[in-house]
Amino acid sequence: MSACLGTTAVFYSILRHWPIVLLSSAVRYYQKMLSYRHAFHAGGHADVLKHIMLVEALDYYRAKDKPWAYIDTHAGAGCYGLEGEVAGKTAEFTDGIGKLWARDDLPEAVARYVAIVRQFNPGGRLLCYPGSPALAMTQARSEDRLQLFELHTTDQDALGRTFSGERGRVRIEGRDGFSGLISALPPPSRRAVILIDPSYEIKTDYRRARDTLVVALRKFATGCFLVWYPLLARSEARRLSADLLALGVGSWLDARLQVRHPPADGLGMFGSGVFVVNPPWVLPERLEASLPWLTKTLALDSGAEFSLDYQIE
Repeated sequence: MSACLGTTAVFYSILRHWPIVLLSSAVRYYQKMLSYRHAFHAGGHADVLKHIMLVEALDYYRAKDKPWAYIDTHAGAGCYGLEGEVAGKTAEFTDGIGKLWARDDLPEAVARYVAIVRQFNPGGRLLCYPGSPALAMTQARSEDRLQLFELHTTDQDALGRTFSGERGRVRIEGRDGFSGLISALPPPSRRAVILIDPSYEIKTDYRRARDTLVVALRKFATGCFLVWYPLLARSEARRLSADLLALGVGSWLDARLQVRHPPADGLGMFGSGVFVVNPPWVLPERLEASLPWLTKTLALDSGAEFSLDYQIE
């Protein structure tokens, strides 16, 4: 079966592999690095911001008649069932994509993103959420390539099954995504959107995200790099955006979406941000039209707010 993701046929191809994702809660991991499962957070407010920005970047790249690559350092399982044991346990999607599903007043960038998610839910009911690789595949043409890194063995299996019909266009590697990214640069196409989105459950992820970006830019200065980060009370999270800005890149964008007041006990994520190096020139305008609406729609309390800073050269 052709895996031109976004079609009804491929939706059912992905659907066949849901049990791999839904049963993942039964797996016990002996390393903390392997304990994080994105399925618990699929479709939440952090995914909404990250994926709106990812779709906009890819839409810009596919507008030119030249091939591009998509590289994902922490690819996850590819697609997530929202009524299963894992995602259903936290139901974070109800405060993310769930709040957008029935709206008819979506800003342009939000509407484009929601329309892609709808392709994975042909019955109209929100049952499935596509991860970053699946979203990227909907934008890929025959000449474009995806390179996905995932250390989680269960998620590697899910990715392999999901993209089993696209082995010529999708390469999956079961290795550390930070070092894997460096080895993948520069891509043959010399045009690429790169997503760096670790879980940050390990403190060293903050330093590694920054250091990896430094080395990556030396090897591929023209790439479009998106670095996702959580809004948390911990000092490493508060510093990351400033550390990335201190790299002194010419063109950059930093978008933050806070959905609630920081918790009084200092625990838990209250928003997220995406720092972009070499953003498409249209991205600031698209986000300026979307972030105010998105902040109001996804707000959990009166502490909801957003920020958007950028420099385009």
